[in-house]
Order: sequence, then C-alpha cells, then structure tokens
Amino acid sequence: MTGPTDSATMIKRGLTGLVAVMILSAIFYALSPSPVPVDTEVIGEGNLRVTVDEEGKTRIKDVFVVSAPITGRVLRSPLEEGDMVEGGQTTVAAIEPSPPPFLDLRSRRELQAQIEAARASVDLAEAEVKRAKAELDFAEHDLERARSLSKKKVVSERVLQKASIEVETKSAALARAQANKVLHERELETAIARLTGPEDDNPNGYAQSCCMAVKSPVSGRVLKVLKKSKQIVIQGTPLIEIGDPEQLELVVELLSADAVRVPIGARAIVSSWGGGNLPAKVSRIEPAGFTKISALGIEEQRVRVILDFDQAGIGEALQRLGHDYRVFARIIIEDLQDVLVVPLGALFRLNDTWMVYVVEDGTAMLRSIKLGHRNTQYAAVLEGLKKGDRVVLHPSDRISNGVDIVERADLN
Repeated sequence: MTGPTDSATMIKRGLTGLVAVMILSAIFYALSPSPVPVDTEVIGEGNLRVTVDEEGKTRIKDVFVVSAPITGRVLRSPLEEGDMVEGGQTTVAAIEPSPPPFLDLRSRRELQAQIEAARASVDLAEAEVKRAKAELDFAEHDLERARSLSKKKVVSERVLQKASIEVETKSAALARAQANKVLHERELETAIARLTGPEDDNPNGYAQSCCMAVKSPVSGRVLKVLKKSKQIVIQGTPLIEIGDPEQLELVVELLSADAVRVPIGARAIVSSWGGGNLPAKVSRIEPAGFTKISALGIEEQRVRVILDFDQAGIGEALQRLGHDYRVFARIIIEDLQDVLVVPLGALFRLNDTWMVYVVEDGTAMLRSIKLGHRNTQYAAVLEGLKKGDRVVLHPSDRISNGVDIVERADLN
C-alpha cells in the first residue's frame, strides 16, 4: 500500500519536473534567433528612363560685343539693358576726342623753348624769302637790260642766255625759300598745339559734328551696357553687348565620362527655371574638354554640351527666360519600356558581383544578378531575377544567407 506520504512526494516531484521543463523551454526560446524584420518589394516590369542630370545656363546664340573703333572719350550711354536696337540705325555709343594730357613743369618749359625756336625759324625763313625775292628782282632787271642791248647788237647772245638762266635760278630759290617758310610756320603751329593741356579744353565739350557715332551691327536687345558713364576708352574696349533673345540655347557642362554617353539629338527636359518643364535636344558636343574646380575643391574634366530648345514647346517661356539664366537639364540617354527592374536599395556589391537577398519561405537567400542600364532609383535586370520575386530592401548586417526574416509591415 502507498501511504499519504508517498503520494505527496510524487506530486512534488512532478511539479518540480514541470517547472524545470518550463525553465528550459524559456531559456531555449530566449537563446534561439528571432526573425529579422525587413522591408521588401516585389520585382516587376516597368519603364526605365536613364538620364544625365546637370545644371546649365541659357545663352543667346550670337552675342555681338560692340567695341570702341577709336581711342577717345565715350559719352554716357543713352541705352539701358533690355532696350531694343535696330541694326545700322540705332546709335549705341558716341565717342569724342579725348582731352590732351597734363604737362609737368619740365615738359611745358621744353615745349615753350621749342615754340620760341620755331618762331625764330619762321623769322629766318622770312628773311630768306626777302633775300631771294630781291635777288630775283635784280636778275629780272639784268635780263631786261640784256634783251635791250642784244637788240642793238651791243652784247652777245650768250650774255642774254646767261641772264635768262639767272632769272630762272633766282625764281627757284624764291620758291624754295617760300616753301621753307611755310614748313617752319607749320612746325610753329605744331609746337603750340603740343603745349595745349586739359585746362585749355573746350568747357562746353566738343561739337556733336566731331563725335563718332557707333551704330548697332544687328537688330536685337541690349544685354549689357559695359561702359555706362562718360569715360576715356582705348581702341578695342568693349562698350555694349547685343543679342536676339529669341535665339536662345542651353549650355550644360557635363563630366567627360557622362558626355561620351550622350548622343547628338538626344532629348532633354529642362526644369528649375521658374516654370514648367521645357523640351530640348542636344545639338552639339564640343570636342575639347576643360578642367573645372568643383565646390569641394576637386579637379573635374568637363565638356560643354549645347542644347536647342524646342520652339514649338517653349512658347511663352522665351518672354521670361534670358541670357545666362540658371536651369536644370535632364538629358535622356535611354528610355526603356516594360523591362524587369529592381530597386537600387536592394543591391549591394560582393567582390565584383551585384547581389540581392531574395525572400524564400520566410528566409533571406543570397543571389547574384546581372544588371543593365540604371538610373537614380531602379536598375534593369538582365539575369538572376524573374517577375514576382520579392527582394529585401536596404539589407543590414543582421541579414545573411538563410536568416529568417519577417515583413516589417506584418509586425504592425
């Protein structure tokens, strides 16, 4: 027979065993890995547009820079930025002779001495003229007397010829003296003119007839007035820029690695100019690149790509866009339709291979894939995935091949 003491002992042992089993189960559950919560997305077909994005500036195709044709004093410009001009008719600048330079004391005294010397030369030349004239008068008198005596057969024919030659010689000497006098008079005028300083300038300015009027070479609109106020300019100084605002194009400076991917005629979308999207296309790619320092101080090799706006689609934007306006251009390299795409957030590199984690029966399975074109959000899948596969987005370091996972949405 079993007594009451044995029954109590058995019950106590049973409870102790049950508690031990529960404790072991709790420890096993606590130590066993729990599924990792993840975000996933189902692979499907879609449209993939691959673009090269970069800031650019608008510019007028043909900008004419009007320069000063002579050195002088340009008058204050009557034009303002935005004014319309007509080719060959509108005066864009008027240039008058520049005032003479200042003279220091030494230069002024040297010029005064040259003036006095020139006056003395004029007086000397005048005396030479008087002497030559007197000698000519004497020679003419001798010629008349020789002619009279020759008629009476008193002097020979040779004496008459000698008197005639003497008159011609003295006439030439007089002409030479008179020309020498004129020469010294002009030298005197030159010396006096060189003594002119700014204080001798006409206070009322030069007459309008002496100014050179510079006409606009083409019809268009004034873009910049480079010399607004009255000032001295030298020959070739830029005065004003003129262009036709309706002949507008876009210049984008692309990295050379991106420029080689852009074909001539590629479509583009222009935005961030203050209005809606504008259509454009690539018309020219410059063959030479240049080095540009980025905002981070990095040397970059850039290439200028020229785009033409679609005149049919730009419409009233021409009335608001102008020269050197900042815009943002997206040049379309590829525009694929109905291709299998995967989010870039699901991709990562393992050695030189692109990898993703595919969800299979609640576990993450590592799979290598081959990619085609990609943009900033998606990439085209060439091999490794099929439509309907579910991939893990932004896998963390807790994800590895074969790890149990759970949809983060299911936890909510």
